[in-house]
Amino acid sequence: MTVELSSDTVTGLGFFNGEGYRIGQVGSFVRIPLGFVELYGVVSHVGAGAAPESDEEHKAYGNRWVKVQMVGEGQRGGRFERGISQHPTIEDRVYIVTEANLLAIYGSGDPQDFVSIGHLASAESIPSLVNINKLVTRHSAVVGTTGSGKSTTVAGLLTALSDSSRYPSSRIVVLDIHGEYGKALADRASVFVVSADAAKNQTPLHVPFWALSFEELVTLAFGKLSDAQLGVVADMVVQLKKEGLTSQPRDGVDPLRVTVDTPIPFCLHKLWFELHKREHHTLIPRPGTASDEVDPAYVLDANGQPVQLGDAMSVTPPLYRTIKTTGPAPERVQQSRDIIGIRQQLAGLASKLRDPRLAFIFNPGDWLPDIDGKTVKDLDAVLEGWIGSPRPITILDLSGIPSSILNELIGALLRVLYDAVFWARNLPEGGRERPLLIVLEEAHAYLSKDNSGSAALAVRRIAKEGRKYGVGMMIVSQRPSEIDSTILSQCGTIFAMRLSNDADRGHITSAASDNLKGLFDMLPVLRTGEAIVVGEAVSLPVRTLVTPPPIDRRPDSVDPRVVERGNENVGFDGPGGWGQRRDPNDYKPMVRQWRRQSPHYEHVSPAVDTAAQPTPKKV
Repeated sequence: MTVELSSDTVTGLGFFNGEGYRIGQVGSFVRIPLGFVELYGVVSHVGAGAAPESDEEHKAYGNRWVKVQMVGEGQRGGRFERGISQHPTIEDRVYIVTEANLLAIYGSGDPQDFVSIGHLASAESIPSLVNINKLVTRHSAVVGTTGSGKSTTVAGLLTALSDSSRYPSSRIVVLDIHGEYGKALADRASVFVVSADAAKNQTPLHVPFWALSFEELVTLAFGKLSDAQLGVVADMVVQLKKEGLTSQPRDGVDPLRVTVDTPIPFCLHKLWFELHKREHHTLIPRPGTASDEVDPAYVLDANGQPVQLGDAMSVTPPLYRTIKTTGPAPERVQQSRDIIGIRQQLAGLASKLRDPRLAFIFNPGDWLPDIDGKTVKDLDAVLEGWIGSPRPITILDLSGIPSSILNELIGALLRVLYDAVFWARNLPEGGRERPLLIVLEEAHAYLSKDNSGSAALAVRRIAKEGRKYGVGMMIVSQRPSEIDSTILSQCGTIFAMRLSNDADRGHITSAASDNLKGLFDMLPVLRTGEAIVVGEAVSLPVRTLVTPPPIDRRPDSVDPRVVERGNENVGFDGPGGWGQRRDPNDYKPMVRQWRRQSPHYEHVSPAVDTAAQPTPKKV
């Protein structure tokens, strides 16, 4: 609706009870009393007529107006509700919203249901409260360009949500793509890292391959297979899982109901070994028998013994003789008739089984099945570490994961977490009694509009179904325009920080639950750490200054300083930079860290050459 500004507001500044208020400022609130109900709206546009069309419209200070978007109403007794039951009419009076009105709106409700994330940009004395029930289960998104304070805001939100004095049973899982949050949340988070450092309270990350669905496993282990090849592999996987149940029975599992997707341990090394033999083995006629009786054609040594029978657990293949179709019949070597044409995929799987970078999934420590399918630990230990830790936050640091499998791995992690909470929804560990919040960092990297990978499928499922089963997600991205609009539109609350790109702003405007295009036009001029919060978790759309955590507990995403202030006499504000003299260069540690594939530097004392030391004299 359009509201005409009174001539008393020509200065743009009004006073009430000794407090000054900016009148007609974009993003400010207005109040319209209608009997026992007060309607509230947000100023989205401000303007003035260039010239009156007739003398009757001539006014001393011009035709000044504001456009207001209605957002809610205050009921009798001060209770605020989103949405409006009636509309204003022509000539209704419109008033500014005072600090007392804001306090009644934002300070209402049970404090246990709300968490403070900062204060209102227009009133520092009023905390900006977010409804934790709506924030967690109705999903949320934190978006902002690089350098807008996005990671610091997320760290501040997680710090508030994991306050043990208020929420002793909170549980949050962070998928940390760049390893930024381990330092910021060290006092309240369990950190799982591929290359773990025990001195920094880090735990090795293990993702048992047998917990994945068959489709996820095939994508990670084999790549693309035809339908016929998938059928053969699926039958062998089911058989190996049944063998694993025979050697180590699992509670609640009927061997007759085991499917290819049942999370039962089986030996992937044995699967590779059996498939390798099927694809590569050659045959020779068995001496003194019928022509249809054959033996494996192993490469023999001088004593007539096989040179290499192979070993599944060490990924060592057997050596077979090459095909020979000429010469006497006993010397001919035939090709096996059981091949399915997956030699290239098996070579790739063998390479992955040997690759130490992928050991966290194909060689998962105590969860690695032996040749019979037995494991030291079961999935309950994995889930207890991820969502049952004594600490409220679990950080899965994926910074050491090869980018080629990142999408599939994230999809597998999300599906494992969601399936576990889904099937346990009626248990105390399930999501209905103890909801789970999953934070997805750098979501644009694997949730793009054109991405049909397992990560996007898993997130779409959580976005559509997670609310009913207590699984919420928080999407964090610097390029919201690259995220699938279906996923973004399911986010009930949006924390929009500084965004300069038109496409990004348009994407957020269309995804927001409130029709506040004028408010989102302010995104390019927001300060660092400032956000416009809209959606179900806030009473009114609000412009908030988010309270950052202490400097020593902020994410490891601060921009490097090119030049530090100071000089050599009084010192510099920090180490490094272009303005300080360089120390003698030594690039050996750089190469050492590169080869270790780890950013955690361990100082190594140079070796002392004892031969060059003088021999001590006898006294």
